[in-house]
Amino acid sequence: MATTLRLALKSGWLWKQRDGSLLDALDQLDTGRLASWNKAASFPSEIHVELLKSGEIPDPYLRNNEHKVQWIVEREWLYAAHFVFENSSNRHAQLVFEGLDTFCTVYLNGNEILRADNMFLPYTVEVARMLQSTNTLLLHFQPAKLIAKDLEKKFGRVRAGSCNLGDPSRVYVRKAQYDWRWDWGPELITTGPWRPIYFEQYTTALSIVHTKASASVTVDLLANLVVDVTLSGDVRASTNLKILMKDAGGRVIKEGGRKLQPDGEAAAVVKWDFSPEDVNLWWPVGYGEQALYTVEVTLEDDVIGILDQATKRIGFRRVGLVQDRLLEPDKYGKGTTFLFEVNGVRIFIGGSNWVPADSFLTTITPARYRAWLQLLRDGNQNMVRLWGGGIYEPDVFYDTCDELGILVWQDFQFACGVYPAHEDFVNSVRKEAEANVTRLRHHPSMALFCGNNEDYQQVLQWGGIEKLPARVIYEDVLPDVVSRLTSPEIPYWRGSPYGGQGWDTADPTIGDVHQWNIWAGSHHLYQEYDAMGGRFVSEFGMPSIPDIRTVDYWLDGADESQRYSQSKLMMQHNRAGSHERRFAIVMNENFRITGDLESYIYMTQIMQSEAVGHAYRLWRREWRGRGKEYCGGVIVWQLNDCWPVTSWAIVDYFLRPKPVYFTIAREMRRVTVGIARLVQQNRENDRPRQFYEFGAFQSRSATIDVWATNATLETVEATLELGFFDLESEWTQTEKHAVVLQANQSTELLSMSVAHRPANVQPDQYSESDKDPGVTPSHSVVVSARLVEPGTREVIARYTDWPQPYRVLTFPNPELRVRVREETVSIDVARPVKGLVLGVEGEGEEVMWSDNNLDVVPGDGREIVARSIGGRRVKVAYMGHERSGVVP
Repeated sequence: MATTLRLALKSGWLWKQRDGSLLDALDQLDTGRLASWNKAASFPSEIHVELLKSGEIPDPYLRNNEHKVQWIVEREWLYAAHFVFENSSNRHAQLVFEGLDTFCTVYLNGNEILRADNMFLPYTVEVARMLQSTNTLLLHFQPAKLIAKDLEKKFGRVRAGSCNLGDPSRVYVRKAQYDWRWDWGPELITTGPWRPIYFEQYTTALSIVHTKASASVTVDLLANLVVDVTLSGDVRASTNLKILMKDAGGRVIKEGGRKLQPDGEAAAVVKWDFSPEDVNLWWPVGYGEQALYTVEVTLEDDVIGILDQATKRIGFRRVGLVQDRLLEPDKYGKGTTFLFEVNGVRIFIGGSNWVPADSFLTTITPARYRAWLQLLRDGNQNMVRLWGGGIYEPDVFYDTCDELGILVWQDFQFACGVYPAHEDFVNSVRKEAEANVTRLRHHPSMALFCGNNEDYQQVLQWGGIEKLPARVIYEDVLPDVVSRLTSPEIPYWRGSPYGGQGWDTADPTIGDVHQWNIWAGSHHLYQEYDAMGGRFVSEFGMPSIPDIRTVDYWLDGADESQRYSQSKLMMQHNRAGSHERRFAIVMNENFRITGDLESYIYMTQIMQSEAVGHAYRLWRREWRGRGKEYCGGVIVWQLNDCWPVTSWAIVDYFLRPKPVYFTIAREMRRVTVGIARLVQQNRENDRPRQFYEFGAFQSRSATIDVWATNATLETVEATLELGFFDLESEWTQTEKHAVVLQANQSTELLSMSVAHRPANVQPDQYSESDKDPGVTPSHSVVVSARLVEPGTREVIARYTDWPQPYRVLTFPNPELRVRVREETVSIDVARPVKGLVLGVEGEGEEVMWSDNNLDVVPGDGREIVARSIGGRRVKVAYMGHERSGVVP
């Protein structure tokens, strides 16, 4: 008997395209043909990455090169490696394949040992009887695209999204669905051993360690831990299990264990209760520390000692999805809440949807995952939703969420399709779910498993679909897996969106909604987001073009003929359906049209910022206190990109935050202040609900509502300072109010008419005879609000409301003053400035701005930290000066 041995098979790999003239894939290994093999540049591996690194294909992320690599997916590909086996006293030997993408026949020493057909499923194969001193492993990958079409012929063609969501045959293949193309991603259907492969030897091993860490439902939230262990191999060969728990500093908190029974039964090896002095609870960011503990499990034999060891990092917390009846109706009716409660605290969610961070998954490093998630946390967001058309991310993703306090909403991998439910498919999905729930369940960040993305919604949205065969998966298989395998049970939700009668996924009074009737659908004004919310908005968004440097990357030195927004190469990197007319609608409604590419990019970014910021601000207002949580959270589509592209992402492929990122960060601060401007009907036939001054931009009694939000668990006393600034004259006005913000809710502060210049203060273009005495000139008044701590005079929140639409405004010269001292940038203005975006001149390390995309008014200057500015000069763009330039 010996200890468990684990060898990562990560070196010496070769790859090649299968030679179609040879009937048997094994013939490719003949000695005379070895010269045709290529050394793998890295492992795990994807064939596109190998071809790119060997110079055999152009970079598909540049220009229109994506179209030049489509032949790859219709070929068969081979990987091969050798490994040495040294005989030991271990009785079992196995190969573990953590991820094969996707249809793969595996041979060991010429013997077929596996036929894989699920990218998301790990496979383990016992190989003890096949081993030689030197062993040859051959992986034969068949084309997923062609197999999907064959399956479609067998089972029938179904609906699977619009034309920009890939070929509908994708639903028959358990593979990342975005590979087939999405409305933000390229068509790059990958293949290869995308996750590690191990060779293991053991006599008795720890197969599964289930750490059941929880906080009790009692008021004092006492922590407890139960550890179940499942053994594999000869369970009679081991005698002891030892378990200890350490804190983050390595201090042992508790240890214990027990003798194993002859049958190897190992349920509840330890069952520990902890006092508050023993351990701390794990909290989401902003609510407390992210206390993490390591559980070490050791399997021992009385003779030789350690046989196997395993560790799990855990946190103690209690998480729930609360769907209580609301005490009072809101604009939509009564209904129920949809909110998350952690350790007894109801938490307003502000977060982002996550798509895979690259079309080539093997290129994403742990450091890159951490950088993405650090940006999310630094942006004051507390949840990430892993969308159902991607993957179950690697362990490092969830480990990082645990460390940063980011709650995880995990979709099972189904998106925008009528998925099948034949026996083989359901069985494969069940195994996939069991494997991934088992892998992820110990993470304290795990807040929700969700059955699918938009599969129920399509019934109403598309029409002509009578049934969803996969309901058996979403309503029976998946909830059974989650309930059976998680303890304490992690909440499960059938789909996103879901709720309402008869699959009415747009019902704003129950469940979650996806709000796409601004950018798409019925094309409402983004200023109407406040009336188009729901109990929880899990998708919404507005696209924009990324940083000009990212655009220059994909243009790849193309001539000037391509440097305009509607060029071939710009369209190649914009996959949104009908994006030409949809951009035109929102841009024409709100902004001036320009033919200058850089100015146009800036205005699309401000458009995105204004729309998304408006939604966050108005929906968070609806978190009105216990029993009146009319909106429990907002998750924007989307955080990131999988390639350089124009999309809804708030941070582009190169981790460059767009202006909207900073807007969301401000709207998700612990304390915020908001303003909503409404205009009374000027005439009987005016629109009843107006967001700017119709009637030739004159109004009678334009009003503002001012409110604040407070995510802390204590009341906050503050001074509300209002400033009014006329864009067409020198007139200003200020006023102050003492206010109290209620804990963990929004608080309405005041409603008032918009202050405006008096009759004797007129802009040059108006004369007294032009004025209607009943009309107020609030159409040119900017309103700023600040919340100030009365004692220290610290500004704890600010917001500035501008008259709209921006296309009609004449923005004054702000007389901008920018001073740089080391890594601090000071900003002052003499007149209000809108959408001030800071950048730097020249190349170098990416600057990390503490804030950006600013609205600044006189008397309220800003100091911004610019990490890594490195002495470079600051560039600015703002409304009225949309092309970025160096500050004189």
